[in-house]
Amino acid sequence: QVQLVESGGGLVQAGGSLRLSCAASGRTFSGYAMGWFRQAPGKQREFVGISWPGGRTFYAESVKGRFTISRDNAKNTVYLQMNSLKPEDTAVYYCVASNRDTIVTMVSTYDYWGQGTQVTVSS
Repeated sequence: QVQLVESGGGLVQAGGSLRLSCAASGRTFSGYAMGWFRQAPGKQREFVGISWPGGRTFYAESVKGRFTISRDNAKNTVYLQMNSLKPEDTAVYYCVASNRDTIVTMVSTYDYWGQGTQVTVSS
C-alpha cells in the first residue's frame, strides 16, 4: 500500500521557520516528481512547489525565495523548508507525488497524496 505521511507542521510566529517532511512507503519514488500543495480555510487547494527526480525545482510565485524543496531518495523522503513565514501561509500542507509528464500546478496531475499537516502562522 502506497502512503505519503507528512510531519513537522505546527504553530509558528510570523518571520519564523518550519520544515515539513514527507515519508513515502509502498514503492520507490526516486523516479517521481514530488512536491507540496496547501489549502487554507475556505480556499481552493493550491500548488506550492515541486521537485523532479534530477533535482530541478519549481515554486509558486507566492513562496519563491522563501520555501525550498529537497529530497533524499535513499530515504524516500521529500522536505519543505519554509522560511520567513507569513500569516497567509497558514494552511494544511499536502505532500504529493506523480510520474505524469503534465501540468505540475494542477491537482489532477497527482496520483498520490498525504493526509496533510497543519501549519499555522501567527501575526
